Amino acid sequence: MTIFTFALKRIFKDKTNLIFLTMFPVAAIFLPEPDDWPLLPYGYHYFGVLILFVGIRLTGILVEDRQKGVVKRLAAAPVTHFQYLWQNLLAFAVILTAQCMFMIAGGVIYGHELYESWLLLMLFIVFSFTAIAISLAWNSLYRNKETSFLVFMCVIIIMAMLGGIMMPIEMLPDILEQIAVIFPTYWLAEGLDWIVMGEDIADFLLINGVLLLYTLLFLIIGSIRRID
Repeated sequence: MTIFTFALKRIFKDKTNLIFLTMFPVAAIFLPEPDDWPLLPYGYHYFGVLILFVGIRLTGILVEDRQKGVVKRLAAAPVTHFQYLWQNLLAFAVILTAQCMFMIAGGVIYGHELYESWLLLMLFIVFSFTAIAISLAWNSLYRNKETSFLVFMCVIIIMAMLGGIMMPIEMLPDILEQIAVIFPTYWLAEGLDWIVMGEDIADFLLINGVLLLYTLLFLIIGSIRRID
């Protein structure tokens, strides 16, 4: 697990990463509860956007490794590309899972109405896996970490707007409502609505199942491109 440990050290050495991982979640916990929309406190409704930002930041170290030729040198090292990739992804997943647990625990202690807090934690963790996979596939397109991050910021805003995070999906034109279904953020928004108003657990499992399918798809895309 040397690569896993080294990945954690690299992430926590970056001060910007520490801001995304600590200060922003703390600030999100103390955001107020809305009067009408969204249904959950602001910090929890928009937490998915922060997860996407953190995901692209974390996977940026893979772009750095490619810039430095680390991936090419793996061919001569006693470490396979698969070991290198899965240990890095495990480090990212552990960090985001811990952040999700911190958010839920902080909200419960602060006194927010989170309804089904355990299921909300499950939804955030599953979406975190999706965010990591999307970021892996996205970063596989770039050889510069800064360029990848800046462009992805615009993509995140588009995904949040069309996916029902930034505004109610009902406010979008009919054609955009239909297109919104293809975005993972749409399923996150559906999951957040279910946490508050849902009754059939099968609907919640379907939402998480779709997010896991996105995770698998983008992991395959990102892994294949990195091997190439």
